Amino acid sequence: MAIEMISGVSAYQRAAATTMQPAVSGGASASDVGADFGGMVQSIVADTAAKLQTAETASARQVAGQGDLIDVVTAIGAAETALNTVVAVRDRMVGAYNEIMRMQV
Repeated sequence: MAIEMISGVSAYQRAAATTMQPAVSGGASASDVGADFGGMVQSIVADTAAKLQTAETASARQVAGQGDLIDVVTAIGAAETALNTVVAVRDRMVGAYNEIMRMQV
């Protein structure tokens, strides 16, 4: 009987999967779409979700007595760093949005 792990990682994976691709406008080609900010944010979210999943899996193995503690600590450290990066980018985006909204037109 397989136990499905329910965690915040699945929310990040759903967010990464449902992030809308930016519309290609003007002279931009399909190859330029990957180089834009939206593509960068989407790849960061997907990478963070993968690191969180790896950390969760390593932690579950350790609890079951099959994993190595060093692997768990390394995976959790990488996931924490990635999550802090996503939070910092989000905070900067919100700050920039608020600053734009305060501008007089």
